[in-house]
Amino acid sequence: MTDFPSFQDDDDQRIVYVREVKTADLPEEVRSRTSLDHLYAIHAANGQVLAIVPERAQAFIVARQNELSPVSVH
Repeated sequence: MTDFPSFQDDDDQRIVYVREVKTADLPEEVRSRTSLDHLYAIHAANGQVLAIVPERAQAFIVARQNELSPVSVH
């Protein structure tokens, strides 16, 4: 499992954002590794992509396993 750097806000919560991304919008290196039309990205509050996973539920699990508080972005 990848350890994420600490991203804390003023309330001392470690919030990350989960959003769907189109595979076509990702770099070729990522596109070549999947046949899916979309993936789910976990973003830090500053917009940095921390991880990309194939399923929304998995994104929430990965975030929580790393003691982060995931929220959905549409």
